[in-house]
Amino acid sequence: FFDLGLQRVEANLIPRNEASRGLVRALGFRYEGYSPRYIQIRGKREDHERWAIDRQARRAHLKAGGR
Repeated sequence: FFDLGLQRVEANLIPRNEASRGLVRALGFRYEGYSPRYIQIRGKREDHERWAIDRQARRAHLKAGGR
């Protein structure tokens, strides 16, 4: 965030991918919504969850001891 001057980062993940969900939670992202049939992967439309974090939330997460 800080070195690159980013204000916000978003992550879209397939709901059944527990490893990705665990990662975004550990980094302080918050769940923002659900996108049915968001993207086609290997010929199949896949639903996705939308997660995001902004600069202020990232700073607070790091200050609280997050990674």
